[in-house]
Order: sequence, then C-alpha cells, then structure tokens
Amino acid sequence: MKYAITSRGDEKSDVLRLKMIGYFDDFDMEYDEAGPEIVISIGGDGTLLAAFHEYQRRLDKVTFVGIHTGHLGFYADWRPSEAEKLVFAIVEGKYDTAAYPLLKTTIKYGGNKEKIYLALNESTVKSSGGPFVVDVVINDSHFERFRGDGLCMSTPSGTTAYNKALGGALMHPSIEAMQLTEMASINNRVYRTIGSPLILPKHHSVTLKPVNDKDFQISIDHLSILHRDVHEIRYDVAHQKVMFARFRSFPFWRRVHDSFIEE
Repeated sequence: MKYAITSRGDEKSDVLRLKMIGYFDDFDMEYDEAGPEIVISIGGDGTLLAAFHEYQRRLDKVTFVGIHTGHLGFYADWRPSEAEKLVFAIVEGKYDTAAYPLLKTTIKYGGNKEKIYLALNESTVKSSGGPFVVDVVINDSHFERFRGDGLCMSTPSGTTAYNKALGGALMHPSIEAMQLTEMASINNRVYRTIGSPLILPKHHSVTLKPVNDKDFQISIDHLSILHRDVHEIRYDVAHQKVMFARFRSFPFWRRVHDSFIEE
C-alpha cells in the first residue's frame, strides 16, 4: 500500500511524522506523496482540510485519517500516543471507510468563463467592500433578495465549523445535503430575508446572482480569494465524496458532545 503523511509544520507534528515513517519502514509500505492510497494528516482539522485540497483530484483513490497534535477535531480524532497502533491497523487493513458529502461551487464570470471548486467544510460569499446584495435562486425559482454581510453554504460535516458560529443547525454527515446560513442580514420594512438557515437536499441547487457589485470575496474552506466580474455563483451537493478511514466506533454526536459540551 502507498501512503503519505502531511504535517501542520510545528515541531510536535513534524517529529511525529518522522516517527510514523520509521514505523512504516518496518513493513511493506511505500511512501508516495504523488499517488497515495491513504493520507495521514498530523495537526488538526485545518491540516486535514489542506490535505483534502492537495489530493482532491484523487478522491476516488485515496482515504484520509487524522491525528490531532492539539485539540480533538472532527476530522483529526487520533491521539499522538496512538500513532504506532494506527500504523499497525493501517498495515493490517483493519479499517472501514466512511463517505462524507462535499460541496460543489461553480463561479461563472463574464466571457462565459467559469471555475469549479470542491469544499469539505463550506464556501462563503462576501462583498469586496460595498453593500452585499444578491438574488437567491433555488432550483431556477427566485427565492429572495438578500442584503447583509454575506452568505455561507456548508456541507453536513462542515456544519460544526463556521456554520455553527452563524447559528446554523448541526447535520449528521450521512445526510446528503447542504445548508445555507446568513451573515447579519438586513431585515426591516423595506428589506426582508427568510432569516433562518435553509437545508437543501442533494437534488436541489442554489444560485446567487449579483444585483449591483460583481466583485466578491469567496472562500472555499480555508482559501479566500477576491473574484472579479462574477455573474453568478451556483451551489450543489457534489457527486464526489471524501473517504475517511474508520478503525473504531466514534459516533458523530459523541464528537459533537466532546468538542462543544465536555471532553
């Protein structure tokens, strides 16, 4: 089996990475950063997000597993003290896989140009400086004209991240859906939005159409870029999924409990 290990880059994570490579050297495992079958992320959820984007072109061939060298994460749930145990489990192939839905973001520009991105957590849209005003279209039908700071579209697994901070609901990763949450919407006698998060199934799409400004700050997980001359932004539940290695039972709601209530 071919494997690769990504590190957050701090001393603790880098030392653990070298130690795990040493463990794997004792077995018939090939270190291959270009074409791994399993990717081990050492650091935190942010490190695994970076690994996901590095290998997103190989999603049908690669499985991810995370070790946290800081706090417990939703993607990084192994402890450094369990590294050797994890190596043995990988070598022996004693794991199942869990598939999580992803978000597809299609940005269309002037001149019939477009770019497509995949997100593991979420995509956000904000103005480049002026008022943020967009028409929200659901399944080709106008839903509302949104005015506010911005909008966030989240995957189910990403609902525990920025979406939660915005007051969105938490969704189990087995649900193939996406969630739209508002950032400081303007609601008064003149302007009106739904004012609640929207959970949309995989056969629905959401399109944001600019009303005035065509320059937007758009984030895809940890990557935020200023996009100019944007004509529309479309969100869909992606056909692709990300695969995580599961070696033991660690239910999603227990992770939620340990992360936000008590550990």
